[in-house]
Amino acid sequence: MSHQSELIATDILAYLEQHERKELLRFITCGSVDDGKSTLIGRLLYDSKMLYEDQLAQLETESKVHGTTGGGFDPALVTDGLKAEREQGITIDVAYRYFSTAKRKFIIADTPGHEQYTRNMATGASTADLAIILIDARYGVLTQTKRHSFIVSLLGIRHVVVAVNKMDLVGYSQARFDEICGDYRDFVSRLDLPDLHFIPIVALHGENLVDPSENMPWYRGTTLMNFLETVYIGSDRNLEDFRLPIQMVNRPNLDFRGFCGTLASGIIRQGDQIMVLPSKRTSKIKRIVTQDGDLSEAFCSQSITLVLEDEVDCSRGDMIVRPGNVPKISNAFDATIVWMSSDALVPGKTYLFKHTTQTVSGQIDSLKYRVDVNSLHRTPAPDLQLNEIGRCSVTLSQPIYFDAYRRNRFTGSFIIIDRISNTTVGAGMISDRDSAKQPTAAWENTESQTVDGQRQISNVSETERESRFGQKAATVLFTGLTGTGKTTLARALERSLFEDGRAVAVLDGELMRKGVNVDLGYSVEDRSENLRRSAHVAKLFNEHGLICLAAFVAPNQSVRERVADVIGKDRFLTIYCTAKESVRTTRDTKAQSRAESNAASNVSVYEPPEDPDMVLDTSDLSVAECVSAIVELLKARQVIR
Repeated sequence: MSHQSELIATDILAYLEQHERKELLRFITCGSVDDGKSTLIGRLLYDSKMLYEDQLAQLETESKVHGTTGGGFDPALVTDGLKAEREQGITIDVAYRYFSTAKRKFIIADTPGHEQYTRNMATGASTADLAIILIDARYGVLTQTKRHSFIVSLLGIRHVVVAVNKMDLVGYSQARFDEICGDYRDFVSRLDLPDLHFIPIVALHGENLVDPSENMPWYRGTTLMNFLETVYIGSDRNLEDFRLPIQMVNRPNLDFRGFCGTLASGIIRQGDQIMVLPSKRTSKIKRIVTQDGDLSEAFCSQSITLVLEDEVDCSRGDMIVRPGNVPKISNAFDATIVWMSSDALVPGKTYLFKHTTQTVSGQIDSLKYRVDVNSLHRTPAPDLQLNEIGRCSVTLSQPIYFDAYRRNRFTGSFIIIDRISNTTVGAGMISDRDSAKQPTAAWENTESQTVDGQRQISNVSETERESRFGQKAATVLFTGLTGTGKTTLARALERSLFEDGRAVAVLDGELMRKGVNVDLGYSVEDRSENLRRSAHVAKLFNEHGLICLAAFVAPNQSVRERVADVIGKDRFLTIYCTAKESVRTTRDTKAQSRAESNAASNVSVYEPPEDPDMVLDTSDLSVAECVSAIVELLKARQVIR
């Protein structure tokens, strides 16, 4: 659907040429239920004179039957085309609308607001350049608003307009608008939304959509339509990394062999040198063929056929790149997955993975964590249910050629297909980090753990440190479930030893996860790797004469034994902290961090230490009593004098 133009009547060819050169903007509308997404699009089209007379006549009739405006014109019916949508007054499926103005062409995706249709929202957002997130001025930032904002950030949409709708129902209050803007900024401060704008609107009446609102003189910003026409999206495209996934080989006769595909990113010119993956054979571009004739250069999103100067073996699923700019080639990677099936994601089950033009079998090795999109917290989970999002490790039957999703949407995304039903069950975005496929294998890397006897760690000897500090280096591990007081005791003991002139440091498991181990989840493998890294940090403290007080859940006996081996059993002590369940629950609610709570409450089996150096029941003992008992233990083991 195009805007009205005098060229249509006077010079149709000039109009078509002008229309062809216009830039295309894809955007979505999202937000909570009844925030006015469909109404916004309908009114935008109506005020821009983008609706035909027969459409308007039909909409007026439908408004009397299905409308929500008391019989008046209901703009929401422009996009709510399904019978169920009109009967319920909600959006269920993604509705696409195409229109243009004098400056731009647009494709709108009207996405559903209901939580149960989150997968449809993610589908509509996957190709968008911009997102309009609607907020009802009466209710402010809701759970589904946060959910959609997280998905928008996850899918790499850089430009976001927060349209605060129904301002007429709050008396056009500037204070209410500012309050909502502040609440939303507080939430998205943890998300990646680099270009964020706020516009107060009344979608039903068209205020601040195409024309400025007379009822909100305090707002001096742009209207929504003007923003859509002028927002700069040219820098969003990846023009650096040339990637052409081959879709088919065009061989109409003996004199022509072309490799067809859609440019995922980058620019290519005649005469440029290229490389074909996986063979790594090189050649040069002889021709760039399109339906409209040969081109001297092509850029991303164009569908082209490349003719090479040399006879190179290349077929569907291969990728043409530049020799000096090659994507990652691997069959294992980490990805964030949006699950779209009523049957749960099962780690270890074989699925089909469609990536660019390749379809290969593979499986989800492990589910590292599930993201609570309402609070953005990461929680351990055995599986992913419908509409849930999680971080997973993926292993395929053969290598693929990929970039991180943040760098290249096309080569950094994939879909998951059920092999039996052939239905799409999930969509994934490849992360920047490489997959830690075998984290436990690092324990076996003895070469990195042992210290060469000839290597001098410090110019200060161990004896000199013992003499200066009046202590022997040691690591004290406080282990136990959450709420048993591990960190509390470690810090209280630190204060007591420090006041006594000792050199001591606390190694807090929660802080380790926020820094050194921020890439690890709560799977068995990740917990093991978490302790391995922390053990080497504690060992460094000991090598410099410090007493290290380590507070970790450390649920597995075998892993604790490996920690003792790394540090040295002669200077490793285990304090087993325990408490009644009612006491642990109360402490967890009042004091413990969410990260540690998730870490321990989701431990399937906690294995108490078989032979701890001390057991402390913190239900009955005070902190001072516990500290005094540990100090006596350290004296008995000659750690301190």
